[in-house]
Amino acid sequence: MPEILEQEDNQLRLQQINAAIDSGMFVYVRNLFQEMPAYDLALMLESSTSKTRLVLWQLIDPDMHGEVLEELNEEVRKSILKNMAPEKVAAVAEGMDIDDIAEVLRTLPDSVYQQVINTMDHQDRTRVEQALSYEEDTAGGIMNTDTITIRPDVTVDVVLRYLRLKGTLPESTDSFYVVDRNDLFIGSVSLSSIVTARAEVIISTLIDDDVTAVKADMPEADVAQLFEKYDWFSAPVIDENGRLVGRITIDDVIDIIREEAEHSLMSMAGLDDEADTFAPVVKSTQQRSVWLAVNLVTALMAVAVSSMFEGILSELAILAILNTLVPSMGGVAGNQTLTLVIRGIALGHIGDSNSRLILYKELAVGFLNGLIWSLVIAGVVVLWKQDISLGLVIAFAMMVNLTVAGASGVLIPILLKKMNIDPALAGSVILTTITDIVGIFAFLGTATWLLSP
Repeated sequence: MPEILEQEDNQLRLQQINAAIDSGMFVYVRNLFQEMPAYDLALMLESSTSKTRLVLWQLIDPDMHGEVLEELNEEVRKSILKNMAPEKVAAVAEGMDIDDIAEVLRTLPDSVYQQVINTMDHQDRTRVEQALSYEEDTAGGIMNTDTITIRPDVTVDVVLRYLRLKGTLPESTDSFYVVDRNDLFIGSVSLSSIVTARAEVIISTLIDDDVTAVKADMPEADVAQLFEKYDWFSAPVIDENGRLVGRITIDDVIDIIREEAEHSLMSMAGLDDEADTFAPVVKSTQQRSVWLAVNLVTALMAVAVSSMFEGILSELAILAILNTLVPSMGGVAGNQTLTLVIRGIALGHIGDSNSRLILYKELAVGFLNGLIWSLVIAGVVVLWKQDISLGLVIAFAMMVNLTVAGASGVLIPILLKKMNIDPALAGSVILTTITDIVGIFAFLGTATWLLSP
């Protein structure tokens, strides 16, 4: 209920803002924006058309631009950044975390990217270039470099005096990382240990040796699973030589989990998970046409199989009526298995060690479902048309297609994963093509064999 109320409040506020802009009440909107957090401002931008979005951006306090950019999805962020001068982008980036700056810079054209980098001071430029040296969807690509490191041979008193001198701690700091003189990661000391220990205690005695460092090239999805598994609040990131290069905090992981969920949802429809809801009509049409073209090709393949049995279809009209039933049941059953397996792969439940086991299990499920529903549909057809042969034909086709659907639902995502293709994006289309072709061929082929005059 609170979520519904919040959505309604946002929609009401958006209506008020649009009405105020149409009336030229820009000062009112600017004052209203000053009271809103960055997330809500980003939501306003994403909920507006491209034309209105640019006006709203100008009314947001420039000091908030960096925080708002962090919250925007990639497509909306691109539409705003392309209208900003490089020096303005650099000014906005000054108040952002290094990982967020790197994410913003990746969306810029190369020429603009170089201009923004050149306007940064040496320290920021070095840190950003380090973050950009890693792939976007790895631990190194999402890490932050604002870590506090300490030596193992100093006392708690030395650390506390250093912290007082520093004055502030990086956001989401729950521990400090212990490194040697070559920055090789040794372990972690919790903030609570530092605060509660006696002043003369040596840091090496407080080190938690069980803390696991994340390698910079680890995929971000695997990082999120580790955070979920071990209930981490933050984690150190090391390079291939064991040197500490940064840290990942829980807020970054929450973003990863949300993005993964959006990606899975949008991929099922063949859409980009960063798609702009209010993108121009032509651009949206172009993005969706590719997927529609793929679906058209697969549909034509099914039609081609049906055309092979044109003779029997013209002789027995009932076959044309029942022809869609078997492929439809196979598609539903196959997608159930496909979704289950994709989820299992994403969570790390399914791998090479147990893929054969899940295949046998889903084959058995497909066979049992096929047996149950083939008997049901056969009984319906026999009672309806008083034709046992027709009932046997559709029962056999249903059994075959549901069994094939179960096997396909397992094999397709596993094979796509081995080929480094996203199963959520391509799996459903391939599965539907298989169940359509097998279902039509099994039904009409058996009908041709048993029912032809």
